[in-house]
Amino acid sequence: MTERTEQAILDADTATLHRMGYAQELSRRMHGFSNFAVSFSIICILAGGITAFQSAYCGGGAFAAVVGWAVGGVFALIVGCSMAQIASAYPTAGGLYHWSSILGGRAWGWVTAWFNLLGLIFVIASVNVGVYGLFNGLVLGNIFGVNTSSWGFEQQTIAVVIITGAQGLLNHFGIKSTTKLIDFSGYLILVIAALLTGTMLYSVQHFDFSRLFVFTNFTGNAGGGVLPQSSSHLYIFGLALLYPLYTITGFDGSAHTSEETLDARRNVPRGILNAIFWSAVCGLVMLSSFILAMPDPVKAAADGANVIFNLMASLPVPAALKDVLYVGIVLANFLCALAGVTSTSRMVYAFSRDGGLPGSKFLKQVDHKHRSPVYAIWATVVLSIAATLYSPAFAALAVGCAMFLYISYSMPILAGLFAEGKTWTEFGPFRLGGLSKPFAIITVLGALLIIYVGTRPPYDILDNYFIGLLVLLAVIWFGVARTRFPGPPINASEIAARAAEIKAEEMALKDAVD
Repeated sequence: MTERTEQAILDADTATLHRMGYAQELSRRMHGFSNFAVSFSIICILAGGITAFQSAYCGGGAFAAVVGWAVGGVFALIVGCSMAQIASAYPTAGGLYHWSSILGGRAWGWVTAWFNLLGLIFVIASVNVGVYGLFNGLVLGNIFGVNTSSWGFEQQTIAVVIITGAQGLLNHFGIKSTTKLIDFSGYLILVIAALLTGTMLYSVQHFDFSRLFVFTNFTGNAGGGVLPQSSSHLYIFGLALLYPLYTITGFDGSAHTSEETLDARRNVPRGILNAIFWSAVCGLVMLSSFILAMPDPVKAAADGANVIFNLMASLPVPAALKDVLYVGIVLANFLCALAGVTSTSRMVYAFSRDGGLPGSKFLKQVDHKHRSPVYAIWATVVLSIAATLYSPAFAALAVGCAMFLYISYSMPILAGLFAEGKTWTEFGPFRLGGLSKPFAIITVLGALLIIYVGTRPPYDILDNYFIGLLVLLAVIWFGVARTRFPGPPINASEIAARAAEIKAEEMALKDAVD
């Protein structure tokens, strides 16, 4: 891409942002691969693909894990297609919140923002709890021989503060350095996943592909107590769907970095869809290799939450190779949450830009030197640490993440289902055509299923919290936000009124740089 061409694209991106009533405050340094790498890193099959494996396998065995992953992957791709179509039309940092406000109204956008924010916070929290667990089990235990069996919540909290604080610092110093790390993360995930899969397949004693489709009820003690005893295959398979849907989530990261992406109307949809597709395909191959490499599938299920740890420890390969895998997996998980902080802080910045959060005056500010929303970054760090204090259990954080994010994904898509061709007449280069409405219906039905499954045992603790959240949101909206929350600029007069403010904001940035 020549300098003149890149500048022309940059000017077009800025003009698009101006037409939506926003200034170009963030720095557009991300190209197509970087936008893809954000979502691919947050999805990170080396995170949920490993840490949540037992939630499927220790319920319905290989069938629940393999077929559940395939079904979940296809569903995520359908959701991604619907999101990509809207992102192509409205490439803003607020992403889902902004789309919902345009297509469904101010209240719909406000509720979408809170579900999306909660889901993103739970992503960071769950992954960083996973980083701590993986570091303990794989690095400290297997490489250095440190016995951490007596460590508990206090040690976890200290570790999570250090891990999340480091991710905040890296984000603080701007999108340039963060982009390089996220790009590296994209390559690292592919390399380590391929190496792990190859190591598993090398260790297979006898290739029996039929075992990939065997349904075995491992609920209760047979599966190490991961899931409660049940005789309902449908219930077991429904719970197994949370495995891929927790893993293949966070792809809204491509949308949240729209204002930092060149040619966003094209590159953001590509980033979303490529991240989902390659995560689904590579993840399916990787988890299949886990099952094929198990010397005894029944005994492996009995290991419960330690099924992957024990499997990796027993692989007949050199210790040095295992050490590389252990370190690579932990690093990939750390960078996964780093990308999560990037995405979430842009959501906080965008929502605050429109007055949606307490302290919006500070949270919407962009550091002129680093061109990053520093207050939003540190608010994200604090909130994600707080989420681990609310629920130190990885499973509750993971299920909450999947529930809240897919609800937030479905809300603008549902609004678009009714608005398309009526109030929604502006579209981008990526269009679904005749698939738009069917995909929207599938998305909404799937989100309802996730809510149902996510509030069933053993995750029914979330049931009361979910109902309480709905009540709380209703009280805040009708009591305060309805009159105080202006929402994003939508109509022509609101956008025109912000022209002078946009010019002043961009001049201030230019003067600071000069």
